[in-house]
Amino acid sequence: MASSAASSVRPPRPKKEPQALVIPKNAAEEQKLKLERLMKNPDKAVPIPEKMSEWAPRPPPEFVRDVMGSSAGAGSGEFHVYRHLRRREYQRQDYMDAMAEKQKLDAEFQKRLERNKTAAEEQTAKRRKKRQKLKEKKLLAKKMKLEQKKQKEVLPVLSTSEPITQPEVPATPLRAPELRGKERCPVERTKDAKRPNT
Repeated sequence: MASSAASSVRPPRPKKEPQALVIPKNAAEEQKLKLERLMKNPDKAVPIPEKMSEWAPRPPPEFVRDVMGSSAGAGSGEFHVYRHLRRREYQRQDYMDAMAEKQKLDAEFQKRLERNKTAAEEQTAKRRKKRQKLKEKKLLAKKMKLEQKKQKEVLPVLSTSEPITQPEVPATPLRAPELRGKERCPVERTKDAKRPNT
């Protein structure tokens, strides 16, 4: 019995330090106070509220037991029952309409996103192609420049070692083609010009 009494005695709680009462003057000061309170004990878990679930109407019953009839002997309380049922049904229909509208807007938004994405990809591909062309052009110009530099370096070496001579071509007199038969001269004739002798 003594052991149970000893175990039930709790250790004394540490006394809290007295804090000065600070009244926040604006939202920024209020947020600052909250952050300071959180950072005093960083080991303590912070409660993060979960996202509230969206309201949905109660589903209609699968089997209606008390069906309202059109008998003339309905009591005075039946009207209120009918009114509640009608209001619940209207709420359910409004909810279904709102959900259908939301789904339609979501689908349109997704289509627009897809269109924008494809347009952006096409534009990016076009610009990438242009950049590649410029890059290839620069590389080609660089290669040509290097080749010209090499040729300039090679030419002086050749000129110092032995002179470059071109083979001589025997000079032959050029002859005009002979006109045969009824072929005409390719030169246009005027009224004053004479016909060439053949």
